[in-house]
Amino acid sequence: MSCFHKVFMIIVFHSVILPTWVVGKQQVPCYFIFGDSLVDNGNNNHLVTFAKAIYLPHGIDFSSGPTGRFCNGRTFADFMAEHLGFNSRIPPFALSNGSDILLGLNYASAAAGIRSETGHHLGDRITFDQQLKNHEMTVSSIIEILREPGLASKYLKKCLYHVGFGSNDYLNNYFIPAVYETSSMFTVEKFTQALIRQYRRQILTLYSYGARKVSLNGLGPVGCTPYELSRHSTNASCVEYINTAVQLFNHNLKLLVDELNNDTSLQDAKFIYLNFYDMSMEVIRQPSAFGFTVANSGCCGTGLNNGALTCLPFEVPCLNRSEYFFWDAYHTTEAANKIASKRSYLAINNVDVYPIDIYHLVQL
Repeated sequence: MSCFHKVFMIIVFHSVILPTWVVGKQQVPCYFIFGDSLVDNGNNNHLVTFAKAIYLPHGIDFSSGPTGRFCNGRTFADFMAEHLGFNSRIPPFALSNGSDILLGLNYASAAAGIRSETGHHLGDRITFDQQLKNHEMTVSSIIEILREPGLASKYLKKCLYHVGFGSNDYLNNYFIPAVYETSSMFTVEKFTQALIRQYRRQILTLYSYGARKVSLNGLGPVGCTPYELSRHSTNASCVEYINTAVQLFNHNLKLLVDELNNDTSLQDAKFIYLNFYDMSMEVIRQPSAFGFTVANSGCCGTGLNNGALTCLPFEVPCLNRSEYFFWDAYHTTEAANKIASKRSYLAINNVDVYPIDIYHLVQL
């Protein structure tokens, strides 16, 4: 942590006013989160959009109740903050103030994608490009607080940056041909290549703002979500053509990680890939081995596999929530998020992460 008294006082103040838990030593000075509804913790609450979760039963098992998290409890980012030793939760950018930004911020927005048009049929959302602009403002504020650009740069290079996009670019763009033109403009291979090219530019923009320790999560098996099972009226475990597209994205993302790590102009940075796909498929194929009884249906929702409609306001969810992999039509439960965060932080299998896990990333 910085030796500056002002930073220390801000951190103390922040830890007093927000919920706390018993943790070890804080391993990074700040944690910045970019992404979509898998980690959104309230940035969509005041937007004009269908993609918001500010009502029960969302947050039914969360200490603060409904907060905008698309989950019954904690998200992947919440658990990761705990693994990293933070005494308080990383707040959403929408509610940030001077006492928040030195510990990091969450910029994630439900329905957001790599492409700017992704998710527009659901209403307002904060695209990755806009999340980057929001972070640029944050960096400017940090420079003002620390009163020296060089000191701010040294501070930020020790922080962890988590980035997770792409699911909506398929789920709420390419595979909705009635709304989006992308499937008529691109083959799935060309669309994926275009996504990765744009993603690369965006990640390099993040680098230019000071990011040096960056985790990029691969996409989970979108074709196995209750929504896709319901939409295709299938009792099969997964919709394979969608998972094939997702795996193509993940393959190219992993190659991008190699490219970035081998770029001599980025020698002071390290990028890692989190293999959400295989971690999730292990559970879906053998749920009982992980304490789950249901891995093909949402705990909350309606229709086939509880996937036709997402969790409606004040709907009564399943009682055995810890035994469900999926919370609703699209999102995983707190129990599933706990497993993914634990294996991303300290890998159980070599395939969980590439080339190193988050624990070793933050030690660099």
